[in-house]
Amino acid sequence: MTITQDRTLVAALRASLTGDVIDRTDHRYDEARRVWNGLIDRHPLVIARCRDVADVVAALDVARRYRPVVSIRGGGHQVAGSAVCDDGLVIDLSAMTTVTVDAQARTARVGAGARWADVNAATQRHGLVVQGGEVSETGVAGLTLGGGMGALQRAYGLSCDALRSVEIVTADGVVRTASATEHADLFWAVRGGGRGIGVVTTMEFALRPLGPQVASALVLYPAEQAGTVLDAWRDLVPRMPDTVSPEYAIWSVPPDPAIPAEMHGMPVIAVAGLYAGPAEEGLEVLAPLARLGTSLMDATAITDYSASQSALDPLFPAGNRYFFKSHFLEELTDAAAEAVVACGEGRPTPQCIAVVRTLGGAVAAVGDDETAFAHRRARFNVSIDAGWTDPADDDAAIGWARRAWDGLTPSATGGVYVNFAGLDEDADRDAVFGAHTARLDAIAATYDPDGVLTAAATRH
Repeated sequence: MTITQDRTLVAALRASLTGDVIDRTDHRYDEARRVWNGLIDRHPLVIARCRDVADVVAALDVARRYRPVVSIRGGGHQVAGSAVCDDGLVIDLSAMTTVTVDAQARTARVGAGARWADVNAATQRHGLVVQGGEVSETGVAGLTLGGGMGALQRAYGLSCDALRSVEIVTADGVVRTASATEHADLFWAVRGGGRGIGVVTTMEFALRPLGPQVASALVLYPAEQAGTVLDAWRDLVPRMPDTVSPEYAIWSVPPDPAIPAEMHGMPVIAVAGLYAGPAEEGLEVLAPLARLGTSLMDATAITDYSASQSALDPLFPAGNRYFFKSHFLEELTDAAAEAVVACGEGRPTPQCIAVVRTLGGAVAAVGDDETAFAHRRARFNVSIDAGWTDPADDDAAIGWARRAWDGLTPSATGGVYVNFAGLDEDADRDAVFGAHTARLDAIAATYDPDGVLTAAATRH
């Protein structure tokens, strides 16, 4: 586009939106273009900060007329940074944060800019939950549209499994409701298909009773016990009920004031789980997680659900640099376990972490082709999460993550979780969507034949 066309596009947005239109001349531009991941430094032409669905319709109308590269931004974390683009239009939904709960019907309507903290605050007043992620500052839309793994997944399924309907604006500017009975193809696609099929503006979730108090386990073991604890953990997991989604992580003790200062920075193995049921009952169910080796600390306790969901928030601050990759595994074999333990070698910063999450249960109870999420049969996900602050460590941190991921490749299914897919050069649509790739592409072609949202659909 020429400078004249750029100016005309920005003027068209200003004439049609009620929300803020922020271009490079605006003093708010640098703040508005920043995303959670400090590794991402992109410079869009303009940011359309939509206040409501009418603003989204207007932004898409401008996009159809002028055909800039388009990216779609929700409300929270998005590791790969595809929520913002260079020299294009960012449709920013972060102001659309309303959460409305119908406690009697056990449903919640959630704006596309909301974070899980917003949802938890609204639903826990009624002792209800939507199965979210593990960090409350994560955006609801981004997590859900990618599937949505979290601490309750074996009990209740993925976040996308709780969806009852979505309000979505497709590239032609039409506002549609997608559900099991209306525009079922769109509803299938938004449950795990990532972004780019349209702009989801509101999500309706089914709620379940849980909380305010829950039993939560966190047990720390010495790093030297990585292999023995993992062996005991993988022996225990099949014997634990689906009301727990156990996790195993290689990390370092964070500077948490609740942990003795002399332990801060110490390499450790962390074993965790949240019980989806009565809190007192959960303490007994979670107890075996503290008997996998000689523990350094057992912080298993009854806590508020909202507190359990926000406990990790300070450890993943906005502005730090992040790079996440992942694998799905059908089994945690001896070879896979050795590769997981090897992830602990050469971690360049204490913030680098490797996490094994358990699937199965309610995740696997949904049919392979019922949603766009393509990894229902996997029993484990391993994410390699590099975190650091100094740009001088970029190569070391990203290199560690890629080497650790490569080491696990022989044991993996070949599938990749869209929310932990690396940067653009790492993303492989066939690995992310598997056998569903062609169906997703066909749905996108139906609702966006001119490719207005192609860039948003193909970036992760």
